[in-house]
Amino acid sequence: MKPIQGYHLIQPTDLSWRTSRLMQIPNADFLERTGSELLGARLWRLPPRSANTLHKHIRQEEFYFVLEGTGRLRVGDQTLTVQRHGGVLVGPDQIRQVFNDTETEVLWLIVGAPEETELLPGAPTKPDLTLIYPMDPTQLPKELEGEPWPPERTNEPR
Repeated sequence: MKPIQGYHLIQPTDLSWRTSRLMQIPNADFLERTGSELLGARLWRLPPRSANTLHKHIRQEEFYFVLEGTGRLRVGDQTLTVQRHGGVLVGPDQIRQVFNDTETEVLWLIVGAPEETELLPGAPTKPDLTLIYPMDPTQLPKELEGEPWPPERTNEPR
């Protein structure tokens, strides 16, 4: 992996919002246009009563930072509450899932390194996905048991 040369300015209008395949959560990749092979960063806009995938990583550490709202994150058997402008660093071996069990949207910035380039679209080889999803990735946390899935989106990403 090689570091980028120079710098890349990313404006909010440069972001391309899309809905995640498994959990239908709006997200935008900050670094996809930079070509960085060392760092990943993505915004996740969790609607009320929703969750992202239950997963872990091969070698990537992730820093979870709440920009808006109050975040909830399960790491292993623990459920953490993260206040606005608070964060959590999670090692690659830990199963984790961000979720929103409130009635207001939560905006997360999730930054990870090193970038697991084998997971990116167009990668020449694909890893064994059971390393990332050792259990059902669409499993909801107990706080959202009985919720209809996928959640209704009240508005499109900004």
